[in-house]
Amino acid sequence: MNKLFLVAVTLLISSALLAQTTPPPKGKKDARRERVNALLKMEEEGELIFRKQSIFGFKAATDGYGISYEIGKFRSNRNTFLLQFELNERKHKKETKVSGDFNGFQFNSFVPGKMNNFFQFKVGAGSQRIIGGKGNKNGVAVALVYAGGLSLGLLKPYNVDVEYNGLRFRSTYPKIYDSGYRELGASGFTVGWGDVKLKPGIHAKGAMRFDYGRFNETVTALEVGANAEFYAGKIEQIYGSEPQQFFFNAYITLLLGRRK
Repeated sequence: MNKLFLVAVTLLISSALLAQTTPPPKGKKDARRERVNALLKMEEEGELIFRKQSIFGFKAATDGYGISYEIGKFRSNRNTFLLQFELNERKHKKETKVSGDFNGFQFNSFVPGKMNNFFQFKVGAGSQRIIGGKGNKNGVAVALVYAGGLSLGLLKPYNVDVEYNGLRFRSTYPKIYDSGYRELGASGFTVGWGDVKLKPGIHAKGAMRFDYGRFNETVTALEVGANAEFYAGKIEQIYGSEPQQFFFNAYITLLLGRRK
């Protein structure tokens, strides 16, 4: 009996000690808490940690300008999914503005030979991959950005105010040539939308993004890259120039937004 009693006591003491030294199994809440703490530590060290981001962009390109809006969803501390929307105007390399003439005085400006304004509305998806962290909150994060998607070209006829035999009206190129009309100036942005032609296409881009915002909650960045587009039909912009289907340009974009 004494031996059995001693064995039972020994087993009880061993079980108590084992229970104290063996940590209890982690539940979902504990695992999530550890993950959050790890993300907070990475953010303190300069990593870009967030759930989503919303960014507005103002672009200057080698052949035009535009605006953009981007939604980003955090996948990992190095990878973000991007959904992008853009509205741009592409200028032809032969566009040259001159001043119109009205009773001997310089009037509004216009582009001789311009047949259409070429706008593009683009929707694309892509990724942002961090290749260089901030190191600290005052540093610069460097990211590789690539995206592609659909592009819708809008060709708006370019109207010019003209004068002929004392009458003023609107006309377009090439009709103005050899007509005797005197060009007074461009008719303006609001004229011609009723005759817009649609040109569907695709686009792709690659860029480097430099985020130098002081805090991870805000986005203040520059994106430098190249963009390519291909359209189903040829795009006429300047009379006498070969219409194009493929377009390529370089650009720089100022990005401003927030993360949370």
